Amino acid sequence: MKKESVLILGAGLMQKPAILAAKKNSLKTFVVDANPAAESIKYADTFSQIDLKDREGIFEYAKQLSQTENLVGIFTSGTDFSASVSYAAEKLHLPCHSFESALNASDKARMRMCFEKNGVPSPVFLVLSGEISEKNAVCCAEKIGFPCVVKPVDNMGARGCRIVRNKDEVYSSVMEAAENSRSKTVILEEFMTGDEYSIDALIYNGTMTITGFADRHIYYPPYFIEMGHTMPAVLDEKKRLELIAAFALGVKSLGLTQGAAKADIKYTKDGPKIGEIAARLSGGYMSGWTFPYAASFDLTENALLIASGKMPRALLKERKPVLYAPHAYSAQYEKPFELFEIPSKKTSAERAWISIPGKIQSISGLKKVSATPCIKNVFPRPISCGDEVDFPHNNVEKCGNIISLSKNYRKAIDFAVRARKKVFIRLEPCNARTDAFLHSSEENSFPPMAFPEYLALKTIGLCGIIKENTSILKNLCAGLKNIVESDSKDWNGLSILETARLFDKICRRHPELNAFDFWNALLRGGIQGAVYFSDSKTVPKSL
Repeated sequence: MKKESVLILGAGLMQKPAILAAKKNSLKTFVVDANPAAESIKYADTFSQIDLKDREGIFEYAKQLSQTENLVGIFTSGTDFSASVSYAAEKLHLPCHSFESALNASDKARMRMCFEKNGVPSPVFLVLSGEISEKNAVCCAEKIGFPCVVKPVDNMGARGCRIVRNKDEVYSSVMEAAENSRSKTVILEEFMTGDEYSIDALIYNGTMTITGFADRHIYYPPYFIEMGHTMPAVLDEKKRLELIAAFALGVKSLGLTQGAAKADIKYTKDGPKIGEIAARLSGGYMSGWTFPYAASFDLTENALLIASGKMPRALLKERKPVLYAPHAYSAQYEKPFELFEIPSKKTSAERAWISIPGKIQSISGLKKVSATPCIKNVFPRPISCGDEVDFPHNNVEKCGNIISLSKNYRKAIDFAVRARKKVFIRLEPCNARTDAFLHSSEENSFPPMAFPEYLALKTIGLCGIIKENTSILKNLCAGLKNIVESDSKDWNGLSILETARLFDKICRRHPELNAFDFWNALLRGGIQGAVYFSDSKTVPKSL
């Protein structure tokens, strides 16, 4: 009999744990991706170039494998194509969520309708599709109320998602969301305030096991940029159980029955409200890295076993019962699943680093990051000298990620933050995009300023020069001393004092600098802005 095999959708970094888990369980791996240079192809037994959006193409390939190989399952993680998995798996009678339920979990409009029908707590919403007029878009936004949120119904990574604060922002935001939607359909929904969490789960034989519960750290409106997460989340137990119960109701309402599920969910003043539920394991390093680190449990392997029709023995052995929290949801499912949980034994923290707009001259500090205690992984984005960088508008434009692990909650976070501070992207001088960013002085402009003290700089009457090759921390005026001693932190966790010290270290030799312009660049653009300003003054005028 031929060796059992599995078809895995996606060959990027996020799919590496799935490919390795399959090989660990003696499954032959057939992997597909639209990108023939995807980084995890080298781990696959066989690779075929197929676009993950091409459901028919994936089905035909899976059908061929079922005839020539011993295909036992189809799987994905960290992609937005669980519907492609279910489309092929259901036709071939392989274990999966039904195709209809996977569509419910892939299309945010369908998802919201399922939630609304079954009384699942979620935001008020309206759907826009087809030829969208400005008048209709504004009318819908006004019905929801400002601020509201606009999203494409069928994309991930916060692409095309943003807060709409007034009617002047509506139409351009809706058009941007439509451009990021494969179906050109967008959803407008109420803006939810409250702490946000990400929860992973496995659905198996009528049970639901919570396999990861993380704090999400979202910043920089009007966009939703996740600068990290911490596993496990630390919160009131009553709230935690309410969030789990809402997640379970949402999963049931979508019809998910066999495989993975993940929720982005907030605890608002009205209790839990679900942002979205996907029929797959989470990306963003959660399911493949931070949860296995925190719980010492291979989540991806067990999800893959379920998708391959095998008994997830470790899941059944490690999980502990969870009680349903009392709630007042008007749902038809009081207790939709028997609930379990895999407890975390340690803490794993993921933190991202980002850049202001410009062109890369050099990247330093990555070796120091790797040598920092408690750091398990450093994942720089594949960017190099000469590449353009920008302040992220979504979660795929960040410059890199760091993952830590410790038995101590505070230590895991502290070391991740400490490591992030060591990465430095030096930008090429005299760049129009960087100049435009540093000279943007509006309080609510995007990208945001590194430090809010930037707004107070004009009030202290700063003048004069910083002499060539001198420390910027020497001979500070009283107003600057107060600013430098602030507790404010920039995007990558540096304080103003740390930034000033770092400049003195990086730029021991620098030209004569106008004091006001220099501090303006530092407070607006952090260490990158300060070094860029100095470097640009060094470049001969003829260049």
